[in-house]
Amino acid sequence: MKRPDKHSVLIISALLLGTAVTAYNLALWQGDGADDKNNKKPLYWVAPMDPNFKRDQPGKSPMGMDLIPVYEEGDNGGEQGAGAVTISPNVVNNLGVRTAGVTRGQLAMTVNTVGYVQYDEDRLIHIHPRVEGWVEKLHVKAAGDPVAKGAVLYTLYSPMLVNAQEELQLALKRNNPTLIAAAMERLEALQVPQADIDRIKRTGKVSQTITVAAPQSGVLDNLMVREGMFVKPGMEMMSIGQLEHIWVIGEVFERQAVSVKEGDPVRMRLDYVPGREWTGKVDYIYPTLNPKTRTAQVRVRFDNNDRYLKPGMFAQMAIDTHPSEAALLIPREALIRTGSQSRVVLAQGEGRFKSIAVKVGRVGEDQVEILSGLVADDRIVTSAQFLIDSESSKSSDFKRMDHGDMKVEPDNTAEVSGTVNRVDVQAGTVNISRGAIAKWGRPASTLDFGVGRGVDLDALSEGDRLRFRFRVDNGTFTVVEVLEHGASLSDTDQRAQEHSHD
Repeated sequence: MKRPDKHSVLIISALLLGTAVTAYNLALWQGDGADDKNNKKPLYWVAPMDPNFKRDQPGKSPMGMDLIPVYEEGDNGGEQGAGAVTISPNVVNNLGVRTAGVTRGQLAMTVNTVGYVQYDEDRLIHIHPRVEGWVEKLHVKAAGDPVAKGAVLYTLYSPMLVNAQEELQLALKRNNPTLIAAAMERLEALQVPQADIDRIKRTGKVSQTITVAAPQSGVLDNLMVREGMFVKPGMEMMSIGQLEHIWVIGEVFERQAVSVKEGDPVRMRLDYVPGREWTGKVDYIYPTLNPKTRTAQVRVRFDNNDRYLKPGMFAQMAIDTHPSEAALLIPREALIRTGSQSRVVLAQGEGRFKSIAVKVGRVGEDQVEILSGLVADDRIVTSAQFLIDSESSKSSDFKRMDHGDMKVEPDNTAEVSGTVNRVDVQAGTVNISRGAIAKWGRPASTLDFGVGRGVDLDALSEGDRLRFRFRVDNGTFTVVEVLEHGASLSDTDQRAQEHSHD
């Protein structure tokens, strides 16, 4: 037998070495290598610089870097494993991790706000003249002065009042009851005091001036006249308010206004009267919002016999709202709020934690109402949750993309069958009635799609049946590939499309 030469031996050795390398690489790909995370198969591949960029096979990231495999941790799998982190007991102790249970109960919310003291407008009287004339004598000098009911406010000279008195005098001389009654009614309408009318009837003499008395006791406010001024009807001269009963107008934020009802108890404090608390009830909720502050106004009445409360004061108010219907409640400190999402860290036991998204309802002083994302008896982290959330978010399965009412996973493409309803070549769109999309939980629907570069829009026409792949980007739907054109749809897709037309 002829011995192989040196050249042949080198060729055979190279072939054997190549076969061995290929077999080793294949073993690594299938998860049989020694360095393959204890022979586990990767769940997915993720970009090193962007945890949200996930693929089901190796490849390159948008930045040109090799994708990193992500393996199942511990015995967590599927939905429980994605985003879950495991922390040893000593680290949990060092971080000071505390947990609390999710409970079901009624959220008793207290609305803390500010208020402004003002006069009770039901007891605020404005003084206006009903005739033109001159203020001969002003008996009150400054705003804030106390006045008593019946005290003289000012003396007015008015030619019209003099003429009205002369008409009554003439009617009395003629002893005509009809003229007398008409003249008296005119003087009353012009706010001539009854004492002056009786004096004219008794003496028959006309007075050149008329005195105006205070209709109620209180303090003077908005004094707008001085002696010698000419006044005429409609001019505001002064007002008289009472201090025994006071209004406090509270400002409630728009998001809290729906929780406040008439009759809710109110506690009020003043910074300059420490240790004292006033109690009252919401008397009225104004029907409009302040367009500048976006707050609703609520009115509270307080008794003020000792006159501690003065109009213009600033007050701190606490409105105890009625408890809501039973709901899931968590401690307020457990909630993590970002610009677009609310999260909590779920304690899964045995040192496992996972950050999950929740939908938040009303937020109280100590507790938060949870509408979805948790169930009763779940345990959540109330201390050191931000550190755990930061680690969990690196590989979490949050559905961060929001397109209308569709919430999609990081994989933003799907395959579906549909029927072409309309083709608009000029606009570059096609209207398609597509079937349901199971992986997103979306029902059948009819909507407009854009088309990618690889799709021939001229080849599509009304009534065509096709199976296609589309992509969702920022609420825009684009057909990226037509997989089947003219082929018969499956029975499931056909029924889904008929349902969408209905």
